[in-house]
Amino acid sequence: MIRIAVQVTNLSGERYWGYDAQLPAQVQIGVNINIVGLDQKGELSAEAPFVFTVTYSPSIAQLSVKGKAQVTADKNEIAKMLEEHKQNKPPSTAVIQAVSSIAMAEAIILSKSLGVPPPLPPMSMPSHQRQ
Repeated sequence: MIRIAVQVTNLSGERYWGYDAQLPAQVQIGVNINIVGLDQKGELSAEAPFVFTVTYSPSIAQLSVKGKAQVTADKNEIAKMLEEHKQNKPPSTAVIQAVSSIAMAEAIILSKSLGVPPPLPPMSMPSHQRQ
């Protein structure tokens, strides 16, 4: 069983758009998760530093969440993760999901503090309600 603890080490956000100017009606939001490494910390643990960034187009703000995911698992699972990392394979979905859920929550709070749209997918109505 894999256990993942996500620790946030740095939060930053900058609003480029003036508060006196109205935000554009259409804003595109880009979200990027980058797991920058995977280091063995013990026989049963590894650490994966990450950077989570949110960009806006037009450029109204930029948000960044940095931290590390501490992975605890059995010896074979850690060895498999390290080997896959050496082969430049993507990190496990469990690590990506843990990092993205924590970092997304932090980015939403940052966006609220800066008065910019949160990095959430647009809400769509179910197809049977659209008619």
